[in-house]
Amino acid sequence: MKAIDSDIAASESPAVTKRRFHTRLILLLLAMGGAGAAVHLSSRAEAGEEKAPAPAGPPAGPAVTVSAVERRTLTDHRELLGRVEAVESVEIRPRVSGHIDEVKLVSGQIVEKGDVLFQIDPRWYKAQFDLATAAVEKAKVRIEITEKDSKRSQSLLGVKAISIEQADTRESLLAEARADLLAAQANLDTARLDLEHTEVRSPIKGRVSRALVTAGNLVSGVPGGGTLLTTVVSTGEAYVYADVDETTALTFEKLKRAGALPNENGKIPVDMQLSDEADYPHHGYIESANNRLDAGTGTLVYRMVFPNTDDKLVPGLFARVRLPVSAPQSTLLVSERAIGTDQSQKFVFTVGADNTVAYKSVKLGPVIDGKRVIRDGLQADERVIVNGLQRVRPGAVVTATL
Repeated sequence: MKAIDSDIAASESPAVTKRRFHTRLILLLLAMGGAGAAVHLSSRAEAGEEKAPAPAGPPAGPAVTVSAVERRTLTDHRELLGRVEAVESVEIRPRVSGHIDEVKLVSGQIVEKGDVLFQIDPRWYKAQFDLATAAVEKAKVRIEITEKDSKRSQSLLGVKAISIEQADTRESLLAEARADLLAAQANLDTARLDLEHTEVRSPIKGRVSRALVTAGNLVSGVPGGGTLLTTVVSTGEAYVYADVDETTALTFEKLKRAGALPNENGKIPVDMQLSDEADYPHHGYIESANNRLDAGTGTLVYRMVFPNTDDKLVPGLFARVRLPVSAPQSTLLVSERAIGTDQSQKFVFTVGADNTVAYKSVKLGPVIDGKRVIRDGLQADERVIVNGLQRVRPGAVVTATL
């Protein structure tokens, strides 16, 4: 081999020989460096300076928040749609005709019973009153005269100075005078009422609407055709009327007769909310039910009474009412956040003692105090996931916190 290399070197030029030498030198240095590194690593391993990392354990499950299923003793309810009405509502119409002299009401104010709302021109009615007063005085004078004639006729009849027919005539004139006084007195009473009715007063205490007729207008006081001036509705309490379907009405009446419904001082309580409210903040009672079922709609009208001290229950508003239809019973509730939807199916995820997730199909009831009633599908000792539903699947292991 050395002879062959000598022959190749002799036949090569000096430049080629130089490049070959450099290449062999580099390869030799690389071989020496690799051997040194191997020796170095081997010595460190023997000395125990480096150890291989321990294999990682299984990753922890996703973190979720759970809540225990709540148990309460509650009454089952049916939700009804009703309408608010005033306990008393009056259309103010004049009882006499005439021109409006003055409008004395302020729109929307609270008025007392007897407050003057409108003033009708009283001059004509004052004149009629004065005329009737004069007629009464005239009738009284006539009675005085006829009474004297009657007494005189009795004396004259005793001495036979007048005939019996003349005495009877004077007695008849006295009776006629007394009747005329009664008629004049009745006319005076009528004139007095007409004069009083020129002041249009509120018949109840309540909140008045705006004036529908302004001063200077002629209004009619004809019975059955009087001009509508304004309206007044009572305050303090309000009615809510609701239509109850036949099945619910039968169930309710059956429980009522059996004494199984909640009772507060002999009254069955109900709850109500307006369209902008939640959790049924108004509490009242059932006052009465209609005496017949509407055959056209198959419903029975119930009337309920609610306090209205803050005047929030404006007549005409829609209201949602909860009617009790069961005796108090044990009920399960969960947070609304725990409920998921799988197409048309409602479900919750429960977490067992081993932190394993389970899928539970549930049947829902109404919302009470922000929580959903669970009719079927859960037990009282179970825990449901309220935060993190999107991160879990049935059978997965989770890290659960309360």
